[in-house]
Amino acid sequence: MSLRQLFAPALLAVALTPLAFTVQAGQHEDRVYDREHMVERMEERRQEVFQRAGLSEEQQAALTEIHAEHREAVQALQEEHHARVADILSEEEQQAVREAMREIHQEYRGERGHGKRGAHHNGTEEDSAAE
Repeated sequence: MSLRQLFAPALLAVALTPLAFTVQAGQHEDRVYDREHMVERMEERRQEVFQRAGLSEEQQAALTEIHAEHREAVQALQEEHHARVADILSEEEQQAVREAMREIHQEYRGERGHGKRGAHHNGTEEDSAAE
């Protein structure tokens, strides 16, 4: 087994990590960002990782294909999850849960001494003053 084959899974994980954050960021309604620009940056980074790793065109194509399949599977799973939650909670109850989670997250970040980062994450300076 070559070094490339040994390190390919780790390189793929490194290349896909920013995309996981993209998915997570998409769930924050109060955060404003340019999704198209972000996706473009992530693709550029993936290509840089592939080039630095010395992956062949075939390997790059295969990794790109399985990444797309993974992204579609995650999206389908998220949609199923949202549908199941909607069967249990009304829209108002779902909003209440999201708000409670946001509040707990802010409190937790304040306790851990991450006020500035939390303020940037939430996008308001008032939040950092409250922490």
